[in-house]
Amino acid sequence: GMQSHLQALLSLYKLFCPEQVTITLPGKMKTYFKNSEGPWKAVITAVRQRNKGTSPLSQAVFLGTSQPQSRKRKWNAQLVIPASSSSTKHLDEDREKSCFYLCSPNESFPVEQLQTFPQLLQNIHCLEFPSQMGSVLTNPLLLHYMNCVKDESIYLRLYYWMGQRLQEECTWCVVDNPHEEEFRSFLETAYKAECFLQEGFAACEEFLYKTIPLWDGVCCRSEILGLVSWIPLSSFSDIKPYLFDPLAQLFFTSSIYFKCSVLESLKELLQNWLNSRVFQMDLEISS
Repeated sequence: GMQSHLQALLSLYKLFCPEQVTITLPGKMKTYFKNSEGPWKAVITAVRQRNKGTSPLSQAVFLGTSQPQSRKRKWNAQLVIPASSSSTKHLDEDREKSCFYLCSPNESFPVEQLQTFPQLLQNIHCLEFPSQMGSVLTNPLLLHYMNCVKDESIYLRLYYWMGQRLQEECTWCVVDNPHEEEFRSFLETAYKAECFLQEGFAACEEFLYKTIPLWDGVCCRSEILGLVSWIPLSSFSDIKPYLFDPLAQLFFTSSIYFKCSVLESLKELLQNWLNSRVFQMDLEISS
């Protein structure tokens, strides 16, 4: 019978093999199959128009999700620690000159004044975290702080901010994006922060799973493969369809240099997983 799910299946057959479906199907029906070729078609159309000399309007094709926010609204482009926005009283000049000043319980230590590791140790109980989370990635002292103080809110803020920026600026997911070098620099910064922390960011892991299937294997190659090497420990079956299968397609159709780069990245991934597992076993034994 002409049930809705059968009509949807027949319409899919008719789309790819119209000669196989001779019956007439209704024009409007419920959508059961999401069109996975949408992002690729948008990118190919943009390249064709650009080669003809006409540049299309930038449009988001991030796996068919929402439109990216305008770059004018981006709140943290420079990755620089901003001036403190605390409502508490600022330190006076004499206290600012002292590297080992201890804050009182009711005061916060402005993070832009944090210069040395002893300063971090002395004021870790009253450190005022920056309002712009991106500045954490380029500050070793704040990365130390993240390691020492396991505050879930810090990781959530960083996860949200990184996820937004990766989505907005991904060169191969936003059509006609002229900011490839800026995006490459940001990926390099994230990779260095992961190396410092010896663990991967959840936002980077999610970004890789969403964009590797659309990646051409050329753009930001070293940065992308660097992030791959820090994917958190999980089961092979969980990450195979999102990571290894798309990489395998690129692997078998690319140059020997790309093949070696992928193997090197996966070797580092295995080493990081083993180190993480050994560390967990040490903690279990010590406890």
